[in-house]
Amino acid sequence: MTWTRPRAETLALPIDALALLMLHDYKAGDGWNWQNWMRGAEQQGTARDREIGRALSEGWSWLMTHGLVVRDPSQSSADAYVVSRLGEETLRYGVGKLAAAERLGMSLHPRIAQLVEQQFLLGEYDVAVFVAMREVEIRVRDLAGASDSDLGTKLIDKAFAPGIPGVLVDPKAEPGEQQAMLNLFKGAIGMFKNPTSHRAVKYEDPAVASDAVLLADLLLRLLDGVEDRPAA
Repeated sequence: MTWTRPRAETLALPIDALALLMLHDYKAGDGWNWQNWMRGAEQQGTARDREIGRALSEGWSWLMTHGLVVRDPSQSSADAYVVSRLGEETLRYGVGKLAAAERLGMSLHPRIAQLVEQQFLLGEYDVAVFVAMREVEIRVRDLAGASDSDLGTKLIDKAFAPGIPGVLVDPKAEPGEQQAMLNLFKGAIGMFKNPTSHRAVKYEDPAVASDAVLLADLLLRLLDGVEDRPAA
């Protein structure tokens, strides 16, 4: 197969959508050489239009940058590329999973980095979210000196409740900020950790799962600040 889409459609496509359509065409045509595919798009398709040719070049660069195509080690040509395993997966599931994984491309907190990234990339989103939030709970329990029987939102109340006050409450913070800290941790544990502790939770949108992991990352960094807080 080759690129036959008209100019207006080609140029209107977002770069990721354009690249994924190119990848589909490249694979469907048993593509093995990027330059050969481009020459075919020029001679038999619509890429004789210079603007379309440039757009396709941008799309191919996007595929290379994101690792969806890789050099074919069995070929000597520098233009020989094959669809990678990640490319096959992206063709199967769309760019949503790829985009969600890239959201976690930043350096996660050391307590969850290795534990979570592998599970997420395997598509085990519920496990990744549970593990990340469980580490938050463990960290809160350790810092608060609570017992193993203190669990979930009850643990958060014990650690952050302003009126008691909890042992992790910042005495210098305004009452509203103290309450907000409690609400932040309690909501995160109640929403993303507790349900996965008791039943199977399926994340239809990988972006939701990645944001939940990033929320756990934020909470762990806030807890680092709690640990570094000067003693009253």
